[in-house]
Amino acid sequence: MSDKCFWLRCETKPLEHRAALTPTTARKLIGSGFKIYVERDQQRIFDDSEYEAYQGGCELVENNSWPSAPTDIPIIGLKELPVSDSPLPHTHVQFAHCYKQQAGWSSVLVRFYRGGGTLYDLEFLNDVNGRRVAAFGFHAGFAGAAAGALAYAAQKNGEKLGHLEPYPNEQAMVTDVKAKLRGREKNTKALIIGALGRCGRGAVDLFRKIGLDDDNIVKWDLDETAKGGPFQEILDVDIFVNCIYLTTRIPPFLTQEQMQAAGDTRRLRVVVDVSCDTTNPNNPIPIYSVNTTFTEPTVAADVGAENPTLEVISIDHLPTLLPREASEQFSADLVPSLLEFPDREHARVWVDAKRLYDLKLAEAVKVENIAT
Repeated sequence: MSDKCFWLRCETKPLEHRAALTPTTARKLIGSGFKIYVERDQQRIFDDSEYEAYQGGCELVENNSWPSAPTDIPIIGLKELPVSDSPLPHTHVQFAHCYKQQAGWSSVLVRFYRGGGTLYDLEFLNDVNGRRVAAFGFHAGFAGAAAGALAYAAQKNGEKLGHLEPYPNEQAMVTDVKAKLRGREKNTKALIIGALGRCGRGAVDLFRKIGLDDDNIVKWDLDETAKGGPFQEILDVDIFVNCIYLTTRIPPFLTQEQMQAAGDTRRLRVVVDVSCDTTNPNNPIPIYSVNTTFTEPTVAADVGAENPTLEVISIDHLPTLLPREASEQFSADLVPSLLEFPDREHARVWVDAKRLYDLKLAEAVKVENIAT
């Protein structure tokens, strides 16, 4: 089997519509001599036919058939694999969410150890400046801010935010959010932490496009948070969006005790944790303990029975609210690194990712008490 090959697996996470490879980026890889297999997937935003619509297109294979693929074909996807203890003999390129001691992290990694496979985690593919070569950050922030505004609008109407559906494009999302706010956007105030990063810029962009006054979009980054939390300023806005990339323990931005003590003087009504470090022991927003979903987008924080409602959105794949645009942007940024994958033993991006995998794998083996 040629090393210039990828197998695009289906996504099994409910309501995940994005793809690591789009028809556009698959075509670029094929033009460079790659063979691309694509699993049929009715959930994916791109129709199966789009992948085979051009001469020499992708080869379509059965849904979720990657476990029986030849083990020398790299498997590429986005979200984590379903929970299982079955060994993983393939090389996988995906987001695995197991390098920061998230819940179940070591169990994920020992599957690779037992199967002899390898993980190249998309979250840790970095350029020479330490910046991720591809990220969904902008669309995560944009969609997270939209979800927060929709939850706030629902509260103002005496309702709870219901099922969230993907939008065909950004303009459709903006139009819908503005309609739901019913003119309240001019008096709505939002605070974004991590405002200078890709994710934060996306959140700021959404708030501007739905009509918030710029003075009501509070933009915080490292300088503003240097003093350490908790921060009273967060309680003085309607919507708080957390967009930081967490690497180490920091003082919490909010605490349950702080909100309960504020009582009915608290203006804050919606928290959107785009970073979604729900099970990370260093989570700077320790006011919730579960991930929410597109079916149930919000969870109530315990702020005291007599105090105003505070809802938290902690959906860990927000960009799938804009699945086509988010996929195209991410995949286009990833392609230059994918072109180097056949030379992964020497290409710096992949060498660094493999070194990190080896380190985390050793930690997992130790935690799981596996004899080596």
